[in-house]
Amino acid sequence: MTNPQSGDGSTDKVLEHIRGVRDTISVRRVFGDPYEMDGCTVIPVATVAGGGGGGGGEGNKEGESGTGFGTGFGLQARAIGVYQLRDGEVEWKPAIDVTRLARGGQVVAAIIAVCITLIAIVRRPR
Repeated sequence: MTNPQSGDGSTDKVLEHIRGVRDTISVRRVFGDPYEMDGCTVIPVATVAGGGGGGGGEGNKEGESGTGFGTGFGLQARAIGVYQLRDGEVEWKPAIDVTRLARGGQVVAAIIAVCITLIAIVRRPR
């Protein structure tokens, strides 16, 4: 890791980016701001996953200079539904991810096709 006393600020930059990751992956990302519509309060809900990385560097070799730095960040958020508040009652309304359902159907269809092919090969007369 870069020497914090080198004065180049690399360590501070890495730590600042990691703090930014922590701030981004928060409950504010999971529960959206509630809004009212036709006398009903709606609170959007999502799953959020993410992470961050760091970096550093090494000193000098004879006749060469050495430096280094690096950070990384990733975030994924996916809506999963809403809480609906109406007349003192709370109701959960899940979101339907059609793309995810279609992918799941494709996987199941592929597995069925492979199984049928294997059965046909095994039962084939010789």
